[in-house]
Amino acid sequence: MSLAKQTVRWGLTHAFPRALLNTAARKGDLQARLFRESAEIPTLSLTGLFDEIHDRSSVIRGKYSYLVSRHAVVREVLTSPDVRAGIERVDGPLGTMANWAMSDHLHPIEPPSLLATEPPDHTRYRKLVTRVFTARAVEKLRTRTEEIATELLDDMAARADRGEAVDLIESYCSLLPVTVIAEILGVPDHERHRVLTLGTAAAPSLDMGMSWRQFRDTDRALQEFDDWLGHHLAKLKAEPGDNLLSQLVAAREDGVGLDDKELRATAGLVLAAGFETTVNLLGNGISLLRAHPEQRDKLRQDAQLWPGAVDEILRIDPPVLLTGRTAVRDTEIAGEPVRAGSILTTLLAGANRDPEVFDDPHTFDVTRHNAREHISFSSGRHYCLGAALARMEGEVGLNALFDRFPDLELLPGAQHRPTRILRGFETLPAKLR
Repeated sequence: MSLAKQTVRWGLTHAFPRALLNTAARKGDLQARLFRESAEIPTLSLTGLFDEIHDRSSVIRGKYSYLVSRHAVVREVLTSPDVRAGIERVDGPLGTMANWAMSDHLHPIEPPSLLATEPPDHTRYRKLVTRVFTARAVEKLRTRTEEIATELLDDMAARADRGEAVDLIESYCSLLPVTVIAEILGVPDHERHRVLTLGTAAAPSLDMGMSWRQFRDTDRALQEFDDWLGHHLAKLKAEPGDNLLSQLVAAREDGVGLDDKELRATAGLVLAAGFETTVNLLGNGISLLRAHPEQRDKLRQDAQLWPGAVDEILRIDPPVLLTGRTAVRDTEIAGEPVRAGSILTTLLAGANRDPEVFDDPHTFDVTRHNAREHISFSSGRHYCLGAALARMEGEVGLNALFDRFPDLELLPGAQHRPTRILRGFETLPAKLR
C-alpha cells in the first residue's frame, strides 16, 4: 500500500477520532472518558468509571455514540436484529477517502471477517467452523491441553531450579493456547512462534486512536499475517491433513465453499482469536489469584471450584473491554429511541459489574453462584465461537500452574498491554517456588 493511502487511513480511523474524543473527554463526555482512561488504566482500576456510567442512565447519548453498560441493556443490543456488528463506513467525501485508502490485506473488523459480517454470510461462515468448538469436541482436547501444560511447567521448573525468574506471559500464558490452537489448525511446530509474534503485533488493530508508529507496525503485522496465511492454506489445499483448516478448505454448504478471501478471513480470525484472548484470561487469572490468597485457598481445598473460578475471572477482569455495534434502522434500546446509523458501544466489563445481577460486583469470589452470567464472550449471533475452548484452557492452565507452583511470587515490573479493547498483561515476571 502507498504511504499516501496509509496516511489517509491512519488520519481517518485514528488521528482524527482521537483528537475529537480527547476534546470531548475534557468536557466530561463519558464515552470519551472511557476511550481516554482505558488506554492508561487497567480494567480493575476503572471500577469508579464503570459505576458512574452505570448510575447515569440505561442508554447514555454521548457526543459521537451511545454507551450502554447495564447487563440487560448490553444483552439487548447484542441480540437485537436492528443492529449490526462493527462500525459502518460513512457516506460523502470522508467515505470516498476511506474507500480509496482501504487496506489491501484483511482486517479483523472489516468484512468478510466473522466480527464484521451478518447473516446470511455470517451464518454460512460460522456453520463451517462451529463443530470443532462444541463442548464435546473441546472436552476431547482436555488431555492434550494438560500434556502441553505439563511440558511447559517442566521447562519452567528446570529454570526455577537454576534460580531464574520467568515471564509467565512469554513462557506459559502465550505458549499454552497458541500450541493448542496451532495443533487444531494444522500449523507446523516451526511456524508457531511466528504466528504468536504476528498475532500479538496485530492485536491493536481492534483499537481506535493508535499513534502513527503503532499503526504502521500493526498494519505491517496484519499484512505479514495475511501473506503467511495464504501460503499456509495453499499448502493445506495441496496436502490436506486432519485439522480444522483442511476441513475448511474442503467444506461445502449446498455445493458452495468459501472463496479465497473468505477462507483467509475466517481462518485468520479463528487462529488469532484462538489464543489472543486466552493469553489475557490466563495472565489476568494469575494476577487475581496471587492478589487474593483466600480465594486460592478455596481452590486448593476444592478443585471442583475451578470452572466457576474461571468464569469469575472472566467476569471481573475480562479479556475484552467493549464491542461496537451500528443501528441499521430506527429502533429503540431500553425504551430510548436510536436512529439508524447510530453507533452503540456495549461496555462488556461494565455489564459484568452490574449490581442488579451480581451481588457485591467488585468483589472477586471464586464461589460466586452466577459468575457464568457474565457477558465477556458477547451474546447473540456473535457469541464467541471459542468460549468452551477458552474456559477449558483457563481451567487446565491455571489449575496446573498453581498445583505445581502454589507459592509462585509475582515480581515488580509487570506491564499491561497498551491496547484499549484487548485487556491483559504484556509481561508478568515471577519467581517460581
